Amino acid sequence: MRKTKVILYFLLVLPVLFTNCKQDSRDSGFNLFTIEDDKKLGLQVSQEIASNPGEYPLLNPATYANSYTYLTNMRDAILATGLVAYDTAFTWSMHIIHNDTVLNAFCTPGGYIYFYTGIIKSLDNEAQLAGVMAHEMAHAAQRHSTDQLTKVYGIQLLAGVLLGNNPSALAQIASNLAQGLSSLAFSRKAEYEADEYAVKYLYKTSYDALSLADFFVKIEGLPRPPSFLSTHPSPEDRVAKITEIFNAQGGQPGQKYASRYALLKSSLP
Repeated sequence: MRKTKVILYFLLVLPVLFTNCKQDSRDSGFNLFTIEDDKKLGLQVSQEIASNPGEYPLLNPATYANSYTYLTNMRDAILATGLVAYDTAFTWSMHIIHNDTVLNAFCTPGGYIYFYTGIIKSLDNEAQLAGVMAHEMAHAAQRHSTDQLTKVYGIQLLAGVLLGNNPSALAQIASNLAQGLSSLAFSRKAEYEADEYAVKYLYKTSYDALSLADFFVKIEGLPRPPSFLSTHPSPEDRVAKITEIFNAQGGQPGQKYASRYALLKSSLP
């Protein structure tokens, strides 16, 4: 029965494959899954995370309304640029995981954005965090996530997840995304592309777009740098490329909002 359902899934997907994989000119690469698949997989991952508070202690949006409003306003400023692919199709919902020891942020397929309190508290200003947010949103908007998940897990397994047939694989996908494991590390090309889009997003806002480079300098110098720095392109190379893109946009500095960023930190447990 399971095999039949998987075959049925591909009979539905394959006819739209060649029109879907380049459905938006801002997409990059080849992707077997549809936009609706991205949204469904993102929802399933978000539900898996929500169902496991021991592993992912999410802050309650009602209890920490100020924290969520702060992040939502940042997100809205990025979406308002009109440069983010699937700006209205994807969810772009904000989630905060209470763990000060984890320096990570990630965005699932379909736009479910997660920040660990550890990375929020480690940064110096709002523009740095906006750079991280823009970078993670770019990964989802350019659909790097489902592209990489397909390479790591395989088409049939992901199809089974989408059909609800493989809850253990779904839990593993959620865990790998949350921990930033090297097995899910994006390609060098995808990382550079996400950096490029992030700078272009931020340049259309009031934020200092060069703060994305500041983030990589800052995070590398921390006592416990995140594991993804060991698998991603070197911070030095990324800073150089980010600076190049920033200058190509006009090189006009923006705001960093250091003082009001302190309010976000103080609103967290």
